[in-house]
Amino acid sequence: MTQTKPADAHAVTRDDEAKRKVVNRLRRAHGQLAAVIAAVERDAHCREVVQQLAAVSKALDHAGFRVISSALQECQSNPDAEGLADQDELEKLFLSLA
Repeated sequence: MTQTKPADAHAVTRDDEAKRKVVNRLRRAHGQLAAVIAAVERDAHCREVVQQLAAVSKALDHAGFRVISSALQECQSNPDAEGLADQDELEKLFLSLA
């Protein structure tokens, strides 16, 4: 007997993978932000503080881009689903990260 998967099983797997990647990026940013705070508290050289701030910023940007990318993929695969952001809203969100 063969087991069949629901039609949206691939979408669920993709969503889980996208969420995992976003959470990993946010955890990375969290750790980098803790390093920034520690560097400021110990009066570290400005170079170290700025490098850590840049790393936090980049990690947050990547997390935001992944969220928007996932939403775009969902819109393409299921354009009639309720509650999804429309193309204009996604464009505004994307540009807010720039």
